[in-house]
Amino acid sequence: MKIIMALAFLLAMTPLVPARSAYLIVVGHPGEDDYKVRFQGWAQQIENALADSPEKPQVKTVGATTGGATLAELETAINEAAKTAGADDIFVLILIGHGTFDGTDYKFNLKGPDIRSAQLAVMLDRIQSTRQLVVNTTAASGGAMPALVKPHRVVIAATRTGTQKNATVFARYFADAFSDASADTDKNETITALEAYVYAARRTKEYYDQEKRIVTEQSVLNDIGSGVGVRDPGANNGQGLLAASFPMLRLGSTAAAAANPEKAALLKRKELLEQQIDRLKYQKESLPPLDYRRQMNALLLTLAQTQAQIDQ
Repeated sequence: MKIIMALAFLLAMTPLVPARSAYLIVVGHPGEDDYKVRFQGWAQQIENALADSPEKPQVKTVGATTGGATLAELETAINEAAKTAGADDIFVLILIGHGTFDGTDYKFNLKGPDIRSAQLAVMLDRIQSTRQLVVNTTAASGGAMPALVKPHRVVIAATRTGTQKNATVFARYFADAFSDASADTDKNETITALEAYVYAARRTKEYYDQEKRIVTEQSVLNDIGSGVGVRDPGANNGQGLLAASFPMLRLGSTAAAAANPEKAALLKRKELLEQQIDRLKYQKESLPPLDYRRQMNALLLTLAQTQAQIDQ
């Protein structure tokens, strides 16, 4: 009895360690200058929102300013997370870049050798965190789903299959979910993984509807640890319960960009510039090369200036 009472006393005196959140944002090889500017901007947008969050989660970004992460840099960053993230902590990996699928293997494009989804899965298994979120915003990312799904892990992919190979706009709108208070649909000042997914999926559909283009990407989510990703998580397919309880970003009372008219106007301008860049790329084959490059450089410069104003 004395031993039990002593243990109870020690437990009562031991401070509870709150769960921590660790974010790893990996920017892959951009391939073209316009993607380099945009990938860096999306990564910075997410970083800024997390920095403003009351919880101040640990955030590490790899490859945004160096023209893409290397395989060694990616593995080193994951190994660092494996050393510091405890079982009760939250770990989030966000992949921004390009992806490919050859019918068998998905690869995330890096500077130098690419990484296969099976390799990435092995690395992620080193992380002790029970609650994990992997967001793959690249083309063909649906091809990585079978390797990445795991119990207690939410996996989001920008495409339904590996055969959807066009560059995605889902990445842009997933980054926007960190800055748009409307993503918090239940107004509890916490944006969950499910809310961010639904927001980005909806905005992506609206984009294709507005541009009157054939839809070349259909995002999916899996949080049951097996099977395939689903387009619309819900009770009928058993998906979405874990994602709905996964806190991705806590807004606090001052983080909503919509409450700041100047910031909201800059974010709207950024969205319009992104859309103009997409339209110009769509018209590339019909424009003289010099004319295309001149227009693209002007848009990229304005986009970079707008992002700098947002970052201030």
